[in-house]
This record gives sequence, C-alpha cells and structure tokens, in this order.
Amino acid sequence: MYTLYGLKNCDTCKKALKSLDAAGKQVRFVDIRQDADLASKVPYWLENLDPKKVLNARSTTWRGLSDAEKASAEGEGLAGLLIENPTLIKRPIIEADDYLSVGWNKEVELALT
Repeated sequence: MYTLYGLKNCDTCKKALKSLDAAGKQVRFVDIRQDADLASKVPYWLENLDPKKVLNARSTTWRGLSDAEKASAEGEGLAGLLIENPTLIKRPIIEADDYLSVGWNKEVELALT
C-alpha cells in the first residue's frame, strides 16, 4: 500500500492518484493540511529526501513569506517552516514500505506503476 501526502485540490496529486489507481495500486491519501502528523513526518522526509526538493520554493506561499522567514528555511529552521506552512511542501510525497519520493514525474510514475 502506498501513502500519498498532498492536497485535495492539487492537480499533481490528482494525476498521481489517477495513475496509481489505473495501475491497480492501493493508495491511502493523507491531506497535509488536515490529516498529516507533520511534526513527525517532516523531519523524517527531510532526513531521507533532498531538503531542497521537499521545499516548494515556487509556491505562492513561498513568494508571500518575508525575507526573514525565507532565511529561516536554511538548515534546522526548514522543518519548522514546513510544519507551520504545509503548502510549502512539494507534492505529492509518496511512501511505501521501502520507497519514498517527492513530486510526480515520469521517473516516479515508472517506479510505482
């Protein structure tokens, strides 16, 4: 079973869910705004994925942050910033027993479907 962390209205998450469903995969969707335990998940993701890939620096939320808030994204402050602002997390993050990825592209799709 895969767990997909994302947002209900995210087109990329919808595309990933549709592809995984079409491939017959069981997927549990977790909304990162409402249902995710970000206090435990974000540190795990940052430890096991490239932190620069976990941060969605192209988002509207990122553009709306102050320079001081953006500066806090360096090093240890990134986890707190992502927990406080879940829309800064690049989506989807997909977990399985021995698999963890961020984003949805052909490489991820081929690995999972």
